[in-house]
Amino acid sequence: MFETKLYAGTREENYATALNQLKALIDGEPDRIANLANASALLAQCLDDTNWSGFYLYDGKELVLGPFQGLPACIRIPMGKGVCGTAAQTRETQLVEDVHAFPGHIACDSATNSEIVVPLVKDNGELIGVLDIDSPEHARFDESDREFVEEFAKILVAQL
Repeated sequence: MFETKLYAGTREENYATALNQLKALIDGEPDRIANLANASALLAQCLDDTNWSGFYLYDGKELVLGPFQGLPACIRIPMGKGVCGTAAQTRETQLVEDVHAFPGHIACDSATNSEIVVPLVKDNGELIGVLDIDSPEHARFDESDREFVEEFAKILVAQL
């Protein structure tokens, strides 16, 4: 039913396939953790040159590690700290070509060199958390990736 390896099409085809698969995975499933777990696994399969994909959930005070694929990660991130905390606080996507140049970067995995973080915000302004994707490649993420990850997050947030 679902792909179990990296996708073989063009980037645009792969992204369209992943968005359709996300919709199928979460359709009618009310459990937030189950949906986030499947979403992180899907991202790990469809995005090449990445070493971490997952979620930090807002508990009303700070971001707390949620479902993810990759090496063990930082458990708590204060609002406004690092790339994830900045995305959560500003509610704006952070596309970082070199995390080592990002002020206050929190290094959970020393192999990470670039990162994209999308805030998960409901229509009413409620912050759910952030979607975080890391890569060992410098400047791995571009505007095409931003558009895909933001659409992925939008679809997901509608079900959470």
